[in-house]
Amino acid sequence: MYLTRFRVNTGRSDAQRLLSSPHRLHGAVNMSFPTPPPRDGSGPRVLWRVDSNTPSETLLFIVSPARPDLTNLVDQAGWPAADDPGWTTFAYGQFLTALAKGDAWGFRLTANPVHSIHHKDAKEGEPTKRVAHQTPHHQMRWLLERQERSGFEIIQKPVERRLLEHGDEHELIVRDQRPWQFRRAPARTSRDDVRFTKVTFDGRLRITDPDVFRRTLTHGLGKAKAYGCGLMTLAPVR
Repeated sequence: MYLTRFRVNTGRSDAQRLLSSPHRLHGAVNMSFPTPPPRDGSGPRVLWRVDSNTPSETLLFIVSPARPDLTNLVDQAGWPAADDPGWTTFAYGQFLTALAKGDAWGFRLTANPVHSIHHKDAKEGEPTKRVAHQTPHHQMRWLLERQERSGFEIIQKPVERRLLEHGDEHELIVRDQRPWQFRRAPARTSRDDVRFTKVTFDGRLRITDPDVFRRTLTHGLGKAKAYGCGLMTLAPVR
């Protein structure tokens, strides 16, 4: 497994075009691999995420089973004439192997928190509709409901640090939320558009099951993984 960090040259028009379309960026990421890994759940997949930390710093993170070649992205959205290749790739497998039960980490996750509802006039037995959670409270609850089966627990705050009696029990915030809508070929009408909401979580967690947690980090969490959701990255807890 590999973890790759690529800095986007946001001053270029092609870079802005890629950042404005998860569909185009998904294609550009896939072009970095001669043979993209399967997406049928049989093994680790390519996950990616865009972090816009400041107006002048936008980073693309990629986790993948194979080492990527981001030459195509440098040509479109990097600094092609610079001496530096424009990206850094780390051997992620060694880091994953060293993860142990009880370890505490800071984390960032961009995900697509959704739930299923019935249509207004739906009859019994009819399929449900998947819709996005809209409020930070429900978005955080979505993640908390998945922590146990994903191999981690989000650390709880000491009582004296909680700002609210209810809803502020965990080291977890929603940092960003953005709805997306775009059309994929061969769709011809807005009825067939892809719609989803990206939400970025920052927080602190503790590993409860290292094997399951490693799968979460390499297979992703939630829906819309092809469009920049599902990737969790870790940082040392200060």
